[in-house]
Parts: sequence; structure tokens; C-alpha cells
Amino acid sequence: MSYIDIIKEKARSDRKTIVLPETNDKRTLIAASHIIEEGIANIIMVGNEEKIMDGAGWLEVDLTGVRVIDPTKCEKLDEYVQLLYETRKHKGMTPEKARQILLTDNMTFGVIMVKANDADGMVAGACHATADTLRPALQILKTAPGVKLVSGFFILDVPNCEYGEHGTFLFADCGLNQDPTAEELAAIADTSAKSFKTLVGAKPIIAMLSHSTKGSAKHPLVDKVVKAVEIAHEQYPGLTLDGELQTDAAIVPSVAKSKAPGSEVAGKANVLIFPNLDCGNIGYKLVQRLAKAEAYGPMLQGIAKPVNDLSRGCSANDIVAVVALTSVQAQVMANK
Repeated sequence: MSYIDIIKEKARSDRKTIVLPETNDKRTLIAASHIIEEGIANIIMVGNEEKIMDGAGWLEVDLTGVRVIDPTKCEKLDEYVQLLYETRKHKGMTPEKARQILLTDNMTFGVIMVKANDADGMVAGACHATADTLRPALQILKTAPGVKLVSGFFILDVPNCEYGEHGTFLFADCGLNQDPTAEELAAIADTSAKSFKTLVGAKPIIAMLSHSTKGSAKHPLVDKVVKAVEIAHEQYPGLTLDGELQTDAAIVPSVAKSKAPGSEVAGKANVLIFPNLDCGNIGYKLVQRLAKAEAYGPMLQGIAKPVNDLSRGCSANDIVAVVALTSVQAQVMANK
């Protein structure tokens, strides 16, 4: 059974309700039909029901079982307006403005449904930039307790791979924080460990990556990673974490023996923390394209409730996978 098949099975075991607000995108309509057919999650779509069903008919997909909510006809609109107003009034929000936003912005409407506990999570980004997905989530849901910043990650499932957790890795940050500080890198490592445990189910073994291994190079970029390791050990002592490590030293046992002897992480890492967004984004795409890996994400971690981003180049199958992962995140949050 593949990694994503295991995730889908977990999602089916305790079905959650996920909002898909991008109902003018055909990939979303196709994905919704597959999600319902496979029993992965309950789906709420936001928009005009007639237009959604017309689109489904044109695509020849069956949306039977999908719940469609039109903000202009929603019975709970007044309640949602009040909730958005109360959440954002310290930033100048008025009831009138809140109503206008909810009637015109499906992304915010979806997040409000999650805030109101009428849905367990939201998946969007197929036709919106990451900022458009993240902004309402942070403004309305905010960060989870004890989390210092929100970050993005991918789950990479590499076929026929002996490294990581049977070929499965978590890469962070690949989609959000451009140039994290040492303290932010340490925080990303901590939330990534939790995400790996939630979504893979194995012990996270975390490598803080660099172009240097244990002092083999001298540069301010290396110093940042070294400092991040120190902070992580101080602030998150329960983590199995080491660095700075080059990628080969982090995942290949034979290289680890010569480059980082005695490290409890080197040669065993399954969570890879990149020093900046350039490295993370380039790295995951190289693995995805050259190793023919399945890349799931960009997932978001650190938000109080599950809201996940999609690549604008995603397929319908990618949306199905991220909905399954979001459902598993929601299961874990519900049990805390």
C-alpha cells in the first residue's frame, strides 16, 4: 500500500468535513467527486449551486453527496458576519465590511466556516496565491497555541528508496518563509517533527541542512544553521535533531560514517530542514521531477485549525491527496 493510500484509509476511518472554496476551478470539481466516491471526507463547496452543478455536468462528474453553500443564501450568514466582525474589529473591521467580504470572498467564507466549527479544515490554492490562502487563515484562525510561526512543508514519497522512512520524507520550509532566522529554523524543526509524526506515524529524525557538515565550511549561512541547532536543543530538547549536515551526510549511512561519525541523526534523517526557501523549493522540485517522487503540499503547519495550500499547477489527484492529509490533521487536532 502506498503512502497516500494509507493516509486515505486513515481519513476514511473518521471522516472529517473539508471546505473547498475554489468552485470555479474544474480540478476542484473533479477532486470533489473523487473524494466523495472514495469516502475520504465530507465536502462543502462554496459558491452558486447552479453554476457548480452546471460545471459538474459539463465535466461529467457526479457531485451527489457534496454540500453546496451559497453565501448569498446561507442561513448562518448573520452569525458568520458577527464572528468575522468580533475576530477582526481591533483591526478596524465593521459589520458592514464583514458582510461584504463574506459575500464576495469564498476563501474568507471557507475559513469562517472552520472558525465556527461548521467544517474541520479547508483546502485551497489551485487558483490563488499562497498569500491569499494564508492571509484569512492567520487573521481569523491565528496560530496554534505555543507555535511561533506558520511554515510550509511537503511530504515526499520517493519510489524504490532506501532512505528516510522507507522513502518518505518531510521537507520544510518549501513554500512560505523566505529567509528564516536561526530561531525560526528551530521553530520550523519543532512543528515539522509534529507534522511528520501526525502524517507519517514514525519517529521524526531531523537534519538541519547546510552546504557544510560539522564545520567543513565557514560562512554566515553555515553559522545560521549551527545557531539554529543550538536553539533547537535548548528550546525543544525532546527532538532527535542534528546539524549542520549536508544532504548526503543526513540521509546516506555510509557517507554519515565518514562525515558525521557519532551523530544520532546522520544517515537516518527523515525530516529535512532547509536553510532558506530557495533551497527548500529547489530541493523538493528536484526530488519530485528527477526521482519521480510524489510530492504532497505545500501543507501549512502551525495554524490553529487545518488550512492547506495547493500549488497552482496541481492536478485533481493532488487536491484529493491534500484533502486526505488535511482530514488526518483534523483528526489529530480533534483528539488533543
